[in-house]
Amino acid sequence: MARRYTSDLTWDDVTPKALYMNRRQIMSGAGAMLGAGLIGGAAQAQGALEPNSWEEITTYNNYYEFGTRKEDPARNAHTLTTSPWEIVIDGMVDNPGTYSFEEIVAGQTIEERIYRFRCVEAWSMVIPWNGFELADLLERVGVQDGARYVAFETALRPDEMPGVRLPVLDWPYREGLRLDEAMHPLTIMATGIYGETIPNQNGAPIRLVVPWKYGFKSIKSIVRITLTDEQPHATWNATQPDEYGFYSNVNPNVNHPRWSQATERRIGGGLFASRQDTLMFNGYEAEVAALYEGMDLAEFF
Repeated sequence: MARRYTSDLTWDDVTPKALYMNRRQIMSGAGAMLGAGLIGGAAQAQGALEPNSWEEITTYNNYYEFGTRKEDPARNAHTLTTSPWEIVIDGMVDNPGTYSFEEIVAGQTIEERIYRFRCVEAWSMVIPWNGFELADLLERVGVQDGARYVAFETALRPDEMPGVRLPVLDWPYREGLRLDEAMHPLTIMATGIYGETIPNQNGAPIRLVVPWKYGFKSIKSIVRITLTDEQPHATWNATQPDEYGFYSNVNPNVNHPRWSQATERRIGGGLFASRQDTLMFNGYEAEVAALYEGMDLAEFF
């Protein structure tokens, strides 16, 4: 319990709920870019920021498993069955098995974590999550000696996810962390957002949140967690390794090949708000820099 994280952010820093849920519509005038992850956003805003209705908020989203058009997730995500939900935990663990969602969250300390969120496409926000530390789950299942990485996998259900019928990515969507990253107290499994259950199109019923990394590392709708001694497959890293590194730590000194990462646009700042400097490790340098001591962060990006 001593490792618990205390945020320096408050509700005054939180991106308004409507702006968070409707982020893709807010950025709709931006130049076309293939979203770098299932929770991506456009790189530069062109349209005005304005409140949206609940209908607008819930009918404009991006989750490629449900289609590449922005209206597809709201149209199709209701088909995703989130209850019952099971997660396979396997590999180098003492207690492998298939666990129900209820078993996963039973006894966990559900906390509110207000985190900065930085998309690889150079926009940012602040989000209040509800969830528990991944380390608590891994300790419960027992990590074996020799395990060095944790691999994650998103649900693959062609009957419920029409987007996976298209060769947009190598399905299922997969991600991975080094074990010390996964065990860090900042790393959580989120089951709620803004005090409500995460909507299907945003990764229900359970997703990863790693706040010092670009958003696409925070994989959605998890159905498998595997402990391994080898670096796992990561979808965007495997698809475009020159653009999306395995680590994908937020780093203003390492640009994406097609745009700068030195600054970001804060969602909710208004159309004419100036861009703000991107913080190293998304503002969590004091907490996580030691994980990468001695590493060349330009080479291992």
